[in-house]
Amino acid sequence: GFQALRSLRMTMSLLMSVAVIGAIAIGQWPEAAVVIWLFGVAELIEAMSLERARNAIRSLVGLAPETASVRRDGGWVIVPTGDVPLEAVILVKPGERIALDGRVSSGASSVNQAPITGESIPVSKAVGDPVFAGTINERGTLEITVTAAKGEGTLDRIARSIQEAQADKAPAQRFVDRFAAIYTPAVFAMAIVVAVVPVVTGHGSFHDWFYRALVLLVLACPCALVISTPVTVVSGLGGAARRGILIKGGVHLENARKIRTVALDKTGTLTHGTPVLTDLVNLGELTEDEVLRITASIEALSEHPVAHAIVTAYHGPLDTVEGFEAITGRGVRASIAGTVYTLGNHRLAEETGMCSPELEAILERLENEAKTAIVLMNAAPIAVLAVADTLRPNSRQAVDDLKALGVTTIMLTGDNQRTATAIALQAGIDDARGDLLPDDKLREIAKLRERGTVVMVGDGINDAPALAAANVGVAMGGGTDVALETADAAVLKDRVTGVAELVSLSRATMANVKQNVAVAIGLKAVFLVTTMLGITGLWPAIMADTGATVLVTLNALRLLRWTPAVSKDAA
Repeated sequence: GFQALRSLRMTMSLLMSVAVIGAIAIGQWPEAAVVIWLFGVAELIEAMSLERARNAIRSLVGLAPETASVRRDGGWVIVPTGDVPLEAVILVKPGERIALDGRVSSGASSVNQAPITGESIPVSKAVGDPVFAGTINERGTLEITVTAAKGEGTLDRIARSIQEAQADKAPAQRFVDRFAAIYTPAVFAMAIVVAVVPVVTGHGSFHDWFYRALVLLVLACPCALVISTPVTVVSGLGGAARRGILIKGGVHLENARKIRTVALDKTGTLTHGTPVLTDLVNLGELTEDEVLRITASIEALSEHPVAHAIVTAYHGPLDTVEGFEAITGRGVRASIAGTVYTLGNHRLAEETGMCSPELEAILERLENEAKTAIVLMNAAPIAVLAVADTLRPNSRQAVDDLKALGVTTIMLTGDNQRTATAIALQAGIDDARGDLLPDDKLREIAKLRERGTVVMVGDGINDAPALAAANVGVAMGGGTDVALETADAAVLKDRVTGVAELVSLSRATMANVKQNVAVAIGLKAVFLVTTMLGITGLWPAIMADTGATVLVTLNALRLLRWTPAVSKDAA
């Protein structure tokens, strides 16, 4: 506070100092202690969140392997990733994480890119395709030519983006700071006027008017005003926690009231993040149960998430499978009771000459609905099964709630544009942007911030830079550690409706703060005038000030029982 006074800045610290010194001057030691304690709690909550960027970076560093298997002199040698040069060839076996960015030079596999791109279904990789450090090789052995040294890859750029976004996010000026910039100098100026002007103009002794100036400072001592903000913020944070929303500081709670745009990730945020069987179109003479039994029996030998979704959907006994064969990038083939069946994607159906106009129409319809279609074939197509990452039950309600608050919604996802458009249509989101890498999401958030306050909602590593860059970053409770550490708030139990509740609670909290300021200043103004006119004494005025402190505290505590007016989500 003294430093602020020296630099002629009327800050919250100076306001706090005046309040506490004034309370001590009139013997209100308990009130002075409570003011300092509540203010200290509010500051501590905000200070604790400053460590999150470093925690996020530490989590990212541990994602990529520290060593890689490098080809040297006709063999494979394990070396630290920092010693692997550009254009070196590294070997990645099934189930291993890829150590460095590169392109496939030999082999084929499916790679789980969810940590980097957020895609819910693994991507097929063949010779020439790019791969990213930190992603998981699922099926085949890959030889990869390194295109980025350690420290220069996509994962490293994500880490740097988080640091830069945190550094660029200037702390918001709190409402009480803005009020203090006006109130504090006004009180000091008024006290000087009261002490000097009457004496200079010959209307009394210096002793009398100096005493009245001190009385004015004591009466204007903003204990109720200062206590109103910390107690309201702590109550607001408590009310949010009761709704399953954890907020890392009062500044973020205050910022949420100004939100005009909410950007949402798709996988794991609006959707479950796990593919499930959604459609079964029968084209032959087999029953649906027979189709599922044959398909599940074959897919039980595969570790692909699409295969897992089909196996999970079938609850009966499986057939004995012989001659299982993987068709790289296309599907699988196997024999059951002497009959050879093929399970393949759209491309395999076309290559085998089985893609009739009827089958083509079915496949296009399912793919336009953002579903992965699998065709069961022998001599002819038997059935089409579709697997998709489905919308969370409360996602549509969450978007409707945000729109009711006057908030615009937009989807930012690493999935392809067709999938993004289909999911956005189901969720009621007007604008969907797909094929976005972490840097792309960061740029989109920067553009949105130019138009106003923006919230980013996500759950993955690929969302972390955007979460850090947004005015308020919100992580889903079931998301990655990096996302949770980087974000300013977390919604537990993966209730997307919690985002609208955060906005609504923020507005209720700031309305409560303004009510408390009005009560605190209103009572002071009345008793200040009556005391200076000699109508009431100093002690009644002090009692009124104490009463104001009680009133603002009780008003703030109402937020602990806050319930949203917009969401109908029973959860």
